[in-house]
Amino acid sequence: MSMDEFIRLLPSRQRRSLTKGLTSDQKILMGLIRAHRSSKGKDSKPIKTHCRDMILLPEMVGLSLLVHSGKEFASVEVKPEMVGHYLGEFVITNKKVVHGTPGIGASRSSMYVPLK
Repeated sequence: MSMDEFIRLLPSRQRRSLTKGLTSDQKILMGLIRAHRSSKGKDSKPIKTHCRDMILLPEMVGLSLLVHSGKEFASVEVKPEMVGHYLGEFVITNKKVVHGTPGIGASRSSMYVPLK
C-alpha cells in the first residue's frame, strides 16, 4: 500500500498532519527507525525518543520504542492495531495521586486524628 492510500484511511487530524509533512524531529526518528530495520541483527536495543506527536506508520509495526513520559522513558511495543494513532497516546504522562495520612504537625485538622 502506498503512503497516499494509507493517508486516505486515517482520520482527518492525522491525515492533515501527514500531508503537511514530517517535522524535523519526526524525520530524525524515521531515519533511526529505518537504520534500525536495516541493521536488525546487529543492534536490538529499543529506540529512545521524545517525539510523542509521531503518527504510527505501518513500517513501525513490530518495533519497540522508549517514549519519554516527562519523567522517564516508557516502553511501547508497536502492534498493527496502533497504526494511525499518535505515539504519545500509549504513554501516560501523569500518575495516580496517592495521598498519605496526616502526620504530627501537618495542619490544625490533624490534631483530631488519633495517633497509633
